[in-house]
Amino acid sequence: MKFLPEKIDQYAVNHSQREPEFLQQLNRETWQKVLNPRMLSGGYQGRILSMISKLIQPKTILEIGTYTGYSALCLAEGLQKKGMLFTIDKNEELEDFAKKYFKQSPYTSQIKQLVGNALNILPTLNEKFDLVFIDADKTNYSIYFNMIIGKMNSGGVILSDNVLWSGKVVEEIDPNDKDTKALVEYNKMLNADDRIETILLPIRDGLSISRVK
Repeated sequence: MKFLPEKIDQYAVNHSQREPEFLQQLNRETWQKVLNPRMLSGGYQGRILSMISKLIQPKTILEIGTYTGYSALCLAEGLQKKGMLFTIDKNEELEDFAKKYFKQSPYTSQIKQLVGNALNILPTLNEKFDLVFIDADKTNYSIYFNMIIGKMNSGGVILSDNVLWSGKVVEEIDPNDKDTKALVEYNKMLNADDRIETILLPIRDGLSISRVK
C-alpha cells in the first residue's frame, strides 16, 4: 500500500541522500537471488535508519532480523568508533550472503552476526543497548520488546518496522491473520507503556520510534 501519492513519494526519494554503492549492489543481489526481496529495507528507509543512527551515535546496537544485512549496514554507519552491532536471524541459509557484505563494508570488525532463534539468543546478551531495530516475525514483536526493554540505556531508542502492515492495522482483521492482530496489539502496547515515548511514522510500511525515558 502507498501511504503517499506516488509523485510525492518519488519526490521525497529523489531529494534524499542516495545509498552507498556497495549497498546498491546488496540491494540488487537481494532482488536477484533471494526469496521475498520486499523484506529488504531499501534505499529510502535505509537512509532513514542511517540518519537516526548518526543522530544517536550509539555505542551498542541490536538488530532482530538480519535478512541479507542491508539494514544492519545502514545502522552501523552511526556507530561510535569502538561501537558494536549485534544482529540476529534464524535463517542459516542467508548467513553467508549477509556475511559477504559485512566483510566488504567499513564495519566488518564492528558487526557480530548471531544465527538462531532470537528468543533463545536475547537472554544470553549482557550488553546494554543505545539503539535497537526490531524487524523479524511480527507475532513475537511484543515478546522481543519485553525482552530488550530492560537491556536499554536511558535515552536509548527502539525502532520497530512494518507497524502499519500494508494498512491492515486499520482494517477489519481476518481471524486467521495472526500477524496483523499481533501488530495491532503491539502498537497499542507501545503507546501505553510509560517507560517510553513513541511516535509512529507512516514511512514505507510504518516505522515506530520509541525513546526510553
